[in-house]
Amino acid sequence: MDPDRTRASAIALAAGKVTAIGEDAEIMALADTGTRVINAQGRTVLPGFIESHLHLFVGAGELDHLQLLGVVGFDALSQALRDYATSHPDLPVILGQGCDYDVVGRSLTRQDLDAILPDRPVCVLAADHHTAWANTLALERAGILEGRSLGRGNEIVMGNDGLATGELREFQAKAPVLALAGAHRIMAGLATGKDPDPYPSDEEFAADCEIMAKGLAHCARLGLTSLINMDGNPYTLRILDRLRRDGRLTARVKVPFHYASGSTLADLEIASEMAQQYNDDWLSSGFVKLFMDGVIDSGTAVMINDYPDQPGWRGEPLWSKSEFAAIATEADRCGLQIAVHAIGDGAVRRVLDGYESARQVNGPRDSRHRIEHIELIDQGDIARLKDLGVVASIQPIHAPGASDFPLQPTMNKIGQHRWGDAYLHKSLAEAGVPLAFASDWPVADLNPLRGIQSALQRPVYEGASDERLSLHDILAAYTTGGAIATHSETRKGQLRPGYLADLVILGGDIEAATPEEIGTMQVEMTICGGQIVWEKESAF
Repeated sequence: MDPDRTRASAIALAAGKVTAIGEDAEIMALADTGTRVINAQGRTVLPGFIESHLHLFVGAGELDHLQLLGVVGFDALSQALRDYATSHPDLPVILGQGCDYDVVGRSLTRQDLDAILPDRPVCVLAADHHTAWANTLALERAGILEGRSLGRGNEIVMGNDGLATGELREFQAKAPVLALAGAHRIMAGLATGKDPDPYPSDEEFAADCEIMAKGLAHCARLGLTSLINMDGNPYTLRILDRLRRDGRLTARVKVPFHYASGSTLADLEIASEMAQQYNDDWLSSGFVKLFMDGVIDSGTAVMINDYPDQPGWRGEPLWSKSEFAAIATEADRCGLQIAVHAIGDGAVRRVLDGYESARQVNGPRDSRHRIEHIELIDQGDIARLKDLGVVASIQPIHAPGASDFPLQPTMNKIGQHRWGDAYLHKSLAEAGVPLAFASDWPVADLNPLRGIQSALQRPVYEGASDERLSLHDILAAYTTGGAIATHSETRKGQLRPGYLADLVILGGDIEAATPEEIGTMQVEMTICGGQIVWEKESAF
């Protein structure tokens, strides 16, 4: 991925850096008796993949949950929940992940889940994690069966009988049920951005370290050497720091301060302290994450125009225009990078307005503020991304029909007249907007090779332009693009002398493979900082 030398056949690593790259004979001449020599035998060797948007702690905690992605129909859902409940008799809450919004042909209700498991608390979450559905027992024990006052953009959906229907929209609505499941420590970085309350005991801290280590191991097996977390608090960094001191940190991790609902400008001091305390190539902070809206399927994404199926409804922003402008201006003044979840075109515009306000007050700088997802954008705002130096953090696997996520109900919620503005890749790249590709794990499969397949096979929606990028442009978005997004392009994202020794050896030749073959290809070896952090048995 070095534009000055796009190909080579051999590479030398030492002391955590790339020391030389070239042809076999010249590189082999550098080896001594203590050098391990690996013959990749024609396999593709790349810079380590940079995962530019994931929820590491949350994903790690969900690895053992019931996985419902692809489960369709009441009978299949019932069988999956009952089998999982039988094999996990001691769980306080049966948690399922990846449930489709139309799993039974419509949105689930508490009565649907009561018919399956009435005597154990049950909560299933949509793949996007913005909506959950709980049974009556879970709602009762969480104290929200009769509803509860929540912050802007969060909703416990209520029925005509004055009781919750079971549908819980956004994080504050889900939090009471997830707390029953003991997930509050894992979710604290997403829910509040503050440390868990009460603060974990030494035993709980040790248990959380093991959960995080499991997540890191999962990343290593997939060739990921740099991870940009998208929720965070000081507690998350302390866990990762303990793993580093124990020699168990197998990837470079960047963790933000999550400026959540209820945060104030004074809380940016926490973000500044995190940035000062953690600022090396292995563990760093220095940025602030916010949510501006929800998701399209639940109607919580913020749109410029009405939802086609809900006249008069455009979604509710989580921050007013003036609130966000003040947050962005102060965070920018503190030298912090900003990353904002914005899926609807109305949310994207509000974020751009805030970034522009920050620049007007503080002056221009190489901030590389980010917008996460950008699933819908008004064409007139594309040039503003470029002019403001904004990084587009995109998840190819999210595009409906590209991989795991069905076309509906998402595309109908957007409306066919806007399909040409949805899930843009090529249009943003051609406008000069830096792209950083990612998964949003555990919302979608973490495997970057499946993400590459999704980007190659992204559907051409009726009436829209072809937004597919070339393989090399896609690889750049998973390597050099991720480095640019984190101001680290002078030391990672490429294989060149002096750069960090982060690389991945794939199980085949990616340039000769079909998209389907890329999606099923495995990682043979992952090297981070010159250390082998994953090696497939008998690969070499």
